[in-house]
Amino acid sequence: MAGVHKNRYAWIAGNQALAWGLGILLVIVLLAVFAPWISPYDPYVQDLDHRNIPPVWYDAGSWSHPLGTDQLGRDYMSRLFFGARISLLIGISVALISGLIGTLLGLLAGYFGGRTDMAVSFLVTTRLSMPVILVALATVAIVGGSLLVVILVLGLLKWDRFAVVMRSTTQQVCSQEYIAAARAAGASTPRILLTEVLPNVMPQLIVIATLEAASAILLEAALSFLGLGVQPPLPSWGLMISEAKAYMFFSFWLIAIPGSALALLIFAINLAGDGLHQALAPNGRG
Repeated sequence: MAGVHKNRYAWIAGNQALAWGLGILLVIVLLAVFAPWISPYDPYVQDLDHRNIPPVWYDAGSWSHPLGTDQLGRDYMSRLFFGARISLLIGISVALISGLIGTLLGLLAGYFGGRTDMAVSFLVTTRLSMPVILVALATVAIVGGSLLVVILVLGLLKWDRFAVVMRSTTQQVCSQEYIAAARAAGASTPRILLTEVLPNVMPQLIVIATLEAASAILLEAALSFLGLGVQPPLPSWGLMISEAKAYMFFSFWLIAIPGSALALLIFAINLAGDGLHQALAPNGRG
């Protein structure tokens, strides 16, 4: 038994994609959670006498503002930490909303088949015919941009991948003998779905959730960059890039810092998702 645990831990340590992805993601999550305590300044306080101070690696930089200040004199490090909260909130919330919708539809289609499967397939086809970014732009332009609106719009638009993957995975699980045994034993349909099917499709569900969370964060950044997502003065990374585009030739760090943070977060989520896929795949569990 000790040898089995030793081999398992050695394999986990050898999964560098998962280790690096979770490590980077953990650092970003900790910065977001403890942002009110580790941020040197209030991210909303403006100081027009200290506008566009460069980061410390520039000659004119100052350790009083390690990452400099923006065009309104707000501390960039503080806004970066609080912006991580918004990005993570959007990614997690959208993944939960879309995951609930898509998983429910996929489970029903894969388990019942027939007309239920046809109806879900029609819904998925209809959803795939509508480009997410265009529908999101139109909806936000009509309703108005806010954090809640962005979460709801993206959550209601990004469930199709969950439904497709859960449908095919549920069909594979339902062909197993233990599902037939549960039916023969008189187990109800909700019990079979919750206790037999759902636990066996959970690995695929987790991997899809990481991909959709990363996609939602990028879409929010795109909407905020266009001025139709999170509204000022919230320190969204996409909004920070949008506010700095007029200064990109004079204060390049105003775009480079939030852009790098956004790229690092997406990279960490995708790396963790790839590592989870390797860990949960039958040929990857060793």
